[in-house]
Amino acid sequence: KPIPGHFRDVLNASVEDVNDVFGAEDDTHFHVGEPLELTTTQINLDLKRLVERSVGVFGKSGTGKSFLTRVILAGVISKRQAVSLIFDMHNDYGWEITSEGKSARVKGLKQLFPDDVVICTLDPESSRKRNAKVDFEVMIGYDEIEPEDIAMLRETMGLTDAMIDAAHTLAKHWGKRWVKRLIDLTVEDIEEITASTPLMEGTLLGLQRRIQRLGRWSFLSETVSGDTVQTIVQMLDGGRSVVLEFGRWGNSLEAYMLVANYLTRRIHETWVKNVEFALGSGKMMPPQLLITIEEAHKFLDPKIASQTIFGIIARELRKLHPPVRAALDSVGVRIA
Repeated sequence: KPIPGHFRDVLNASVEDVNDVFGAEDDTHFHVGEPLELTTTQINLDLKRLVERSVGVFGKSGTGKSFLTRVILAGVISKRQAVSLIFDMHNDYGWEITSEGKSARVKGLKQLFPDDVVICTLDPESSRKRNAKVDFEVMIGYDEIEPEDIAMLRETMGLTDAMIDAAHTLAKHWGKRWVKRLIDLTVEDIEEITASTPLMEGTLLGLQRRIQRLGRWSFLSETVSGDTVQTIVQMLDGGRSVVLEFGRWGNSLEAYMLVANYLTRRIHETWVKNVEFALGSGKMMPPQLLITIEEAHKFLDPKIASQTIFGIIARELRKLHPPVRAALDSVGVRIA
C-alpha cells in the first residue's frame, strides 16, 4: 500500500531512492528517461527481468507509445538481453521515422544497429518509396494457411462458429489447397461438398465471401519459393532481431492479424522444439525471444484469446520454460 496516510511526513524521492527501486544503470539496466518533476533522476529498466515477462505499453493516441517501445527495444538490442521479432504495423521501428508534428527524422533500429537488425517487408513497393533498406520480402502461400490462422480473424471478419468449423472441414476434405479452392469455388465444388460433408451451402458461401478478401493481398501467392518461417528463425537464432514492415497492408487489421498469428504460431513451435532439444542434448539454448505486436487487445480478445498463440504465451507465462515472451504495444491490455 504505497500511499501514505493523512498528515504523514513525506519527502521527495532522491536519486538513491529511485535507484533502490529501479536499479542503477549497468549491463542489464537501461536508462529510458526521467520523471517530469525529477529531471536529474534516471529511470533504469531491468531489461533482463523485463524480457522474461509479458509487457504492455499503454496510452492514448499520440502520447508516444511507439516511441517508448522503440527506445525499450533499442535497449534490449544494445544490452543483448534478447532477440526481437517486431510486427511493424505502421513502419515505426525499422529504418527511419518522421517525428510527429515535426519534419525531423528519427533513426530506426536498422540504422542504429545495422549488424544486429534485419528488415523484411510484405510491401516492397512501400519500402522502396521510403528508401528503407530491406533485406528480404515475405511471401506466404495459400497452401500454408491453416484453419487456426483463419480463426484468429473471427471478430474482424465476422466469422461464425459454423464458418470456423467449415474451414476445418474443408482443410480435411481438400487438403492444403483448401483456401485457394474456396476462393475459386465452383457450382460443382458446392454440390460435391454439400453431398459428401455436413456443410450447408449458406455456410459455405458465407465463408467464401469472407475468405475472398485474402485474394486482394499481394503477399499471398499460390506458389512461394523458400521457407519464410525458417528464414526468420535462422536470423533470430543467429542473434539478429527481425522487423517485419507491413507497408500499405498495415492499414488492414485483418492482414496484420493474419500474418502476425501465422508467423508467431510457427516460430513459437520451432522455438519450443529447439529449447527441448537443447535441454536434452546439453547444447546451447536459443536466445531469449521477444515478440512485439501492436493492437494487442485485438489478439487477446477474451472470446478468442484461448485459441490464439498470443493468448497461450500470456496464459502460460509463469510455467513456460522456453524463452518466448510477448511485448504488447497497445491500449487497454493487461497481462496479470
